[in-house]
Amino acid sequence: MAWVYLFFAGLLEIGWAIGLKYTEGFTRLTPTILTVASMIASLALLGLALKTLPVGTAYAVWTGIGTVGTALLGIYLLGEPAATIRLVCIGLIVGGIVGLKLVA
Repeated sequence: MAWVYLFFAGLLEIGWAIGLKYTEGFTRLTPTILTVASMIASLALLGLALKTLPVGTAYAVWTGIGTVGTALLGIYLLGEPAATIRLVCIGLIVGGIVGLKLVA
């Protein structure tokens, strides 16, 4: 169950990272509320996952999910560049996440 908590914590990290862009410096109420709620929920789920997973593995996977998801949504939603080298680097992060899952 810890891996499920961690997966959803990572998804919520993507939500708050992208949400920060839409808060426009915390000047828009609804995006700000949703972003802060996503932050709290993400940390709560990470905390639940840490009951049984090693902290180094869980934190690396959590940030990896957030990093990959945020980078991909940045490309898709915000028109950020999708250069080949950028996509290769994102793939390397995914490989690291898979590797950590396999050895934990």
